[in-house]
Amino acid sequence: MEMANIQHSQNKPDKLRALGIVALNGMFDEYDSVGVLRQARELLGDDMAIVSSFGADSAVLLHMVAEVDKTMPVLFLDTGKHFAETLDYVETLKDLFGLTNVRSLTPDAADVTRFDPTGQLWESDPDSCCHIRKTEPLNGALETYGGWVTGRKRFQTSDRGVLPHFELTSDDRIKVNPLAYWTHDDVEAYKVKYDLPQHPLFSEGYKSIGCAPCTSAVAEGEDPRSGRWRGLNKTECGIHFDFNGKIANPMNTKEKNLFKDGEFKADPWRKWQEGDSADAVSYTHVPLPVFLEQREQFMNSQHPLGLLISPGDKVEDIVGDLSRFSSIAIDFPAFTDGRGYSTARLLSERYGFDGELRATGDVLHDQIPLMRRCGFNALIVTNAATRKALEEDRLAAVSVFMQPVGASPEVPAGTRPFLRRAVNEPA
Repeated sequence: MEMANIQHSQNKPDKLRALGIVALNGMFDEYDSVGVLRQARELLGDDMAIVSSFGADSAVLLHMVAEVDKTMPVLFLDTGKHFAETLDYVETLKDLFGLTNVRSLTPDAADVTRFDPTGQLWESDPDSCCHIRKTEPLNGALETYGGWVTGRKRFQTSDRGVLPHFELTSDDRIKVNPLAYWTHDDVEAYKVKYDLPQHPLFSEGYKSIGCAPCTSAVAEGEDPRSGRWRGLNKTECGIHFDFNGKIANPMNTKEKNLFKDGEFKADPWRKWQEGDSADAVSYTHVPLPVFLEQREQFMNSQHPLGLLISPGDKVEDIVGDLSRFSSIAIDFPAFTDGRGYSTARLLSERYGFDGELRATGDVLHDQIPLMRRCGFNALIVTNAATRKALEEDRLAAVSVFMQPVGASPEVPAGTRPFLRRAVNEPA
């Protein structure tokens, strides 16, 4: 095995240098996609693998792979965070096209235990999450190949707008992009021509499909990949950075408006928008009236769901469904509107909601100690002074209590002796 690896590493650079990446693109630039794939297969033979996300457009490339050679290795990055629909789609395409060499690449268990023990790294540091769950497993698998094939296309993002058929990666491998020049219409026409099955989520607005926590549906006219890492300064997972050298910059502090667990984080949640589908939205705060109107669809959906409560909403109406929500946002439309405090206490004390309870809207620094007393454990903060106070940990403390909150060991002051109790006395 060691001798084979040495021979592979010695021969591969010589072959790539002899051909030259510019020569490859010149020779095969006018070939159709199947022709490009066939030439790549003849050039690299068993030294080439297909990397497929089994996403929205993957059936097109995999159909071509089956036409050229059903035994070509197909590498699927099974991150542990995929939609269930994607995992089903892997089996559907594998059986339909007769692909005999589909391999699932999983992240190293030790890395996951060390860096992502709670499974929430995607929320606080999506670049590191992608590195652990995608880049590292793929790099390890590609050590045995001299080239690999992707399904990337120029039209998908501006960063891919000059994508060629052949690239030379920094580790002297050939990366092949047979669909580089295809348009959205080309993709859809091919699917129709060969009656290819759509990814189950495509019809629900998911035009580019990755891991479930970081993928959302896109609106008509949006960039197909705008639903990936929506709202973050991130457009690639990290396995395609060689071509233009662009790596997602660390997200700026101003883009991290969610304050939780003592730090500002990127917010994975979005607001409900007109046109959203109740059975397809994921990581979305749904207004309470909308939830009640379409309750059955929301309850039957497998996607993570949040709830948005505005002043005047009756939380009593959703008490039996509280376990459905991963996050509940309570809106403070104005600094002077205190109804959200009562709502938070009802949810946390009376109804026992123990998930993420966040305050949104007009959240200012002198409110935060009071919000925390009422059960809030997350805040959406846009006010500059409030951000600074949180970052410097200089919020005012509440030292005098007129009435106790929940089971907290607070001794109320003032003229209401019937509320007084010893610090350690049960509530």
